[in-house]
Order: sequence, then C-alpha cells, then structure tokens
Amino acid sequence: MIAGPELADDPRVVLTLDAGGTNFSFSAIRGGQPIGESVTLPAEPHDLDASLRNLVAGFQALVDQLDQKPAAISFAFPGPADYPNGVIFNVGNLPAYRGGVAVGPMLEERFGVPVFLNNDGDLFAYGEAIAGLLPEINKELEAAGSPKRYRNLIGLTLGTGLGGGIVIDGRLLTGDNSAGGEFWLLRNKVRSDCFAEEGASIRAVRSAYAEAAGVAADGLSPKDIHDIATGEAAGDPQAARQAFERLGEVVGDALANVLTLIDGVAVIGGGLAGAAPLFLPRVMAELNGTIASYAGGTTGRLIQHAYDLGDPAQRREFLRGEAREIAVPHSSRTVVTDPRKRVGVGVSRLGAGRAVGVGAYAFALNRL
Repeated sequence: MIAGPELADDPRVVLTLDAGGTNFSFSAIRGGQPIGESVTLPAEPHDLDASLRNLVAGFQALVDQLDQKPAAISFAFPGPADYPNGVIFNVGNLPAYRGGVAVGPMLEERFGVPVFLNNDGDLFAYGEAIAGLLPEINKELEAAGSPKRYRNLIGLTLGTGLGGGIVIDGRLLTGDNSAGGEFWLLRNKVRSDCFAEEGASIRAVRSAYAEAAGVAADGLSPKDIHDIATGEAAGDPQAARQAFERLGEVVGDALANVLTLIDGVAVIGGGLAGAAPLFLPRVMAELNGTIASYAGGTTGRLIQHAYDLGDPAQRREFLRGEAREIAVPHSSRTVVTDPRKRVGVGVSRLGAGRAVGVGAYAFALNRL
C-alpha cells in the first residue's frame, strides 16, 4: 500500500471528481495535493446527454492545464453502481442515469487512461487510512514506545446521509457486489423498525429537535440547532442537546456492531462532524456500555475498550496501553506484549473532501 510520505513524492497526476446531484467539481492531484485550477460544471441530473458532456468537458479542462499526461482518472460517484466495471445505476440525485450508464469505459475511451470509480464513503475511509487518522495514531504509538500498531480503519461520514467505508490491512473493502460498508442500512437502535441513517443524518437532527421542542423543523439547519444547544442562538437548548445525543446513540450502536467485526480505529467525518462535542460522548457511552443476556446478566458491548482520541487524557491512556515484557519459557528471551484490547474513535482532521481526494489518488496509484 502506498503510504502518505510516498504519495507526497509521487510525480504522477490523477484527475478526480466530486460528483453531486447539483454540480460536478473536478480537480487534478499530484503528490497528494491539488494542482492547477479546479473546475465546476452543472451535473444536469435530469439530462443524460448534457450530464455526460459536462463530465467529459470537466476532465478535458483539467487536461488542458497539465504539462503531462494524467496517469489515471479516479473519483467517487453516487451509487448504486457496479464500481469495478464503471457502470452507474444512480436514480436518486442523478435520475438521468437510470438503467445503467458505463461512465468508466466511456472516459477510458475518451482520455486513454485507466478510470477507477468508487463510493465516496469508501474513499473517505481510504484517505484516512493512507494519510489521516491511522498513520497519525501509529506514529504516536511508536513515539510512545508502544509495540501496538493498527492496520484496520472504519470511516463514518455523517451528513445528508450515513456513509462510510472499511479498510482492512491496507485494502479497501469494496465487497463482491460493490456494497461493502453500507452503514446506512444497519438497524436503528432508537427505532428498531428503521435503518440507522434515519437517526444518524442531518434530517435526523432536525426532526429530533422539532419533536422535542414542539416546533416545525422547516428552515432549521444542523448549525442552527448546534448554536441553540450551545447557547449561541435562541431556541430550546435542552431539545437541541437531546437531538444530538439521540444521533450519538444511533451512531454509537451502529459503530459498535461494526467494531465487533472489524477490530480497528474509527474516524468520523462529514458535515455533522463539527458538532462532535455534542454527540460523541453518547457514542462513547454506547461503545463502552453493556448488553444483556437472556439470563438477565450483562456483558460489555465490546470486547475492546473504546477511547475518545479527541480527549487529551483518553488519548494518552490509549497510547500508553499496558506494554510489558514476558519471558519465553525455557529460554533467555523475552517478548514485548500489550494485552489491553482497545480501539480509538476520532474526528477527521483532513476533512471529508480532502480525505476523499487523497483516497481517490491513492486508490488509483495502488491499482496502477
């Protein structure tokens, strides 16, 4: 796997795209950093011909700025999709793609370079594993003299929806059907008949506040509700705090389910990540809580203990662990071990957009 320092020294250029339902935003990346001028064109979600023309025109505008041929095109595109074959079936925010459009092969034929498509949540997780939280934590563990190293990462994005991805030992888990890491469809703890995204998204915060405060949610943004919770705006602060705590409960339970299968570090990004002080304590309470048995007893929700990496005291404890030397029987040798099972949960410092860009760049170079 190409690591962060290797990305910085790589001379190859990869063209990337942030594809939304309103706009297509194009950029070129070299050495893990954007170069040249970015380009934004309308997505034309209801007109396939116009949308495809803008898709080609945006990448061509980047090529026209370059002094070298790009090595690849790599970007996130909303699913559902057959990502390995570059076919998009999106009918949500891009209804013109109904029935399937072979976007990847079209761009390969037009520009003569390999084209890689992925889900934005997957690329967010990959970017954090390459140049974000995962290498940051491993570097700090090394500096602390700990033998512990982490190779697995779970990335969650909280915004319009609940997205994310999983990286296992440096490899992005895409799944056999391009459906790996579909966190949004986990069961919702607060409403067990519903999926998790209904309680872990922008609409969830708005509806929870409206319900608790007895007001209409129209016109209220998560930032407005955040400011009400912190006393920076007028409203019902208790209801606002409850809205974010409920989000934290749903996110915490969903993350606990994933951590029982994928034992690694977790990172949260997306538009709601800035409100982490309001919901992360509840996430941690869920992770470090208990779960019942039929006999009426309880056991820990996780085998591991979860640490909030944004809290300085918890971060120090996480890094310290319990490293010690153990004698090898019938030998003069010793081995260093750290028996404390622990996972860390942090908020993205790269930001979702930057992490997705790094992930797209690194994914292309690794595939090449």
